[in-house]
Amino acid sequence: MDWGFTDARDGVSREPWGSLNLGGHVGDDPADVETNRARVAVAVGVPRGRLLFMNQCHGADVHVVQEPWAGPAPAVDALVTTNHDLALAVLVADCTPVLLADPAAGVAAAAHAGRPGMTSGIVGRTVAVMRGLGATSITAAVGPSVCGRCYEVPPAMREEAAAVSAVSAAVSWTGTPAVDVAAGVVDQLHALDVAVRWVPGCTRESPDLYSYRRDRQTGRFAGVVRLLPGGDGR
Repeated sequence: MDWGFTDARDGVSREPWGSLNLGGHVGDDPADVETNRARVAVAVGVPRGRLLFMNQCHGADVHVVQEPWAGPAPAVDALVTTNHDLALAVLVADCTPVLLADPAAGVAAAAHAGRPGMTSGIVGRTVAVMRGLGATSITAAVGPSVCGRCYEVPPAMREEAAAVSAVSAAVSWTGTPAVDVAAGVVDQLHALDVAVRWVPGCTRESPDLYSYRRDRQTGRFAGVVRLLPGGDGR
């Protein structure tokens, strides 16, 4: 498999979206976004039309895709495929991007886990769909997101997250209630017997990553996963 996370560098978008903005819904020039997406497609070795994005909606719906979109992308928060000729992308600017794969079984997925998605079970639903397609040994890469110290929330919101994953309850830099969504995601993956690689980095603290909480008007970076022929995991 081939997977990884982009950052905000080496694209063509102008400020405040500069430079590798991959989000088509944030006010950036559509031509610049398309150029950036084409660059990512080249990097993962697929034609632009086979790099697939979702219409993310902070929910918990999962869609199995085997061919490029014939129309608009579906309103879902996870994509699953068994097609080696597709690359799946998830866009974020503080939420947690989750890439999953079982190369031997030939199943891969990309999931968007914001706080609403984490609490409503997007991780478990994605893993369940993958296992329904034959995955038995799943590894996940959890990408950079806003850290618990930077994600201040009302007390009731922290309590809601903690009811789903106790480790997601956090305290901000100023001592107020906060949520660590990525910690909750990792906790859920471990409970599902999924091996996890957690990529370090806080979006709000890193100038090389997009952060909505920091900048409001900003771009989106991506997590991208693609199965490779042969099922050897390389």
